[in-house]
Amino acid sequence: MGFDAWFAIAVFVVTYGFIVSEKIHRTIIALVGAGIVILTGLLTQEQALGHIDWNTLALLTGMMLLVGVLRGSGLFEFLGVWVAKVSRGRPKLLLFLLAAMTAVLSAFLDNVTTVLLLVPVTLAMTDRLRLPAFPYLIAEIISSNLGGTATLIGDPPNIMIGSAVGLDFMDFVTNIGDAVFVILLLTIGLLLLLFGRELHTDVEATQALADLSPKDEVKDRALLLKGVIVLGLTIVGFVLHGQLHLESATIAFAGAALMLLLGGAQRMGEAFHHVEWPTLFFFIGLFVLVGGLVETGVIVRLASWALGVTGGSVPLLTVVVLWLSGFASAFVDNIPFTATMIPLLQQIGTQLGEETMMPVWWALSLGACFGGNGTLVGASANLIVASLAERQGITITFGRYFRYGFPVTLVTLLLSTGYLLLFEL
Repeated sequence: MGFDAWFAIAVFVVTYGFIVSEKIHRTIIALVGAGIVILTGLLTQEQALGHIDWNTLALLTGMMLLVGVLRGSGLFEFLGVWVAKVSRGRPKLLLFLLAAMTAVLSAFLDNVTTVLLLVPVTLAMTDRLRLPAFPYLIAEIISSNLGGTATLIGDPPNIMIGSAVGLDFMDFVTNIGDAVFVILLLTIGLLLLLFGRELHTDVEATQALADLSPKDEVKDRALLLKGVIVLGLTIVGFVLHGQLHLESATIAFAGAALMLLLGGAQRMGEAFHHVEWPTLFFFIGLFVLVGGLVETGVIVRLASWALGVTGGSVPLLTVVVLWLSGFASAFVDNIPFTATMIPLLQQIGTQLGEETMMPVWWALSLGACFGGNGTLVGASANLIVASLAERQGITITFGRYFRYGFPVTLVTLLLSTGYLLLFEL
C-alpha cells in the first residue's frame, strides 16, 4: 500500500480512538477527521460528497420529522401505558414485550424509524415504573437490528443487496426470516440473564399502573388519527417501494411532508426540534472517513484478501463473508462496507455461478446487520437511541454499550454460522 493508504488508515484509527475515548463529542471528532481527509487531498470535495449516503440521511431526516409531528398527539405515551399495563409492571416481561415489539416493527418499517417511535415510550415507561432505562434501551437497539435483518426493507444493507441481486421482500422472509426469529428469542433470553439483577421495581410503582388509562394519554385525537393514517401509508410505501420505483428516502420525505401539512405550521417547529442533527452530521463525517479508506484501496484490499484465502470454496467463502461482515460492521458503518462487498461478490459470482452464491449473499446480510450490534457506532439505530437517551440525561457510552453489544454479536454470528452451514449450503 502507498503513503495515501497508510495515511487514511492513520486518520481513521486516530479519529476512531477519540470516538471510543469519548473525550471529544463523536460528532465533532468525526467532522474534524472528515475535514482532514479532504484538506490533505485524500478526497476531493466532490469525492467526499459522493461517498455520503444521502438516501440514508434523507430517510432518517424524513422519519424524524414525521415522528416529531406525531409526538404531539400523545401516541407514544398511549403505547407506553398500554405496554406497561399488559406487563403488569413486571420488569422482565416488560423487557421481553418491548424487545419483541421492536423486532416486529423493525421488520416492517426500518430499525431507525422503530427506535424513534419506541424510545420515547420506553423512557416514559421506565420513569413511571422507577426502572433503570439502560437495559431496555440496549434491548431495543439489539432487537431493532435483529428484526430489521428479516426483511428487504428492515435494514439498509438488505435494500442494497436486494437491489443488486434481484431479491424481493419474500426472498428475505423465506430464506433468513425463520433464522432471525429463533436467534431473536435466544438473544432476548440472553439479555434477560445479563440484566436480570437490575430488573426490579417497587410495589408502589407497580400498583400505580392500576390508576393509569392509555386513553388518558392521548393529547390530540385528530392528530393521532391523521398520524396513524400517514404512518400506515408510509409503511405501505416502504413495502411497495420496488413496485413504485421509488427510493425509501422519497417515501419517507413524502410521509414527512404530508404529516407536516396535516399537523399545521404550529407543529413544524417542534418537529424540526426533534430531528437528531448531531447524529446526522456524525454520519456525514463517518461516510467521508470511510470514503478515504475506499478511495485509497484499503477496504478493497481487505475484502480481496479475505475472499482470496477461501480458494473458491463456497462454504468457506460463506463463513468468511459472515464473520468479516460482522466484525467490520461493528466498527465501520455497514452501509459503505456492504457497498464495497457487493461488486466483489458479483465478480466472484461470475466465476462460481450466481446460483451457488446465494448462501454468500445471505451471509453478507446476516453479518452486516447483526454486526451492527457490536459497538455503539455499528448502526444508525444505535446512535439514534444514544442521542435520544442523552437528551433525557441518560448517557450510553461506547465502553458501556460494548460490554453488552459485542458478546451478543458474537453469539448471533455463531448461531448464524450454524444456520447457514446446516440449511443454506
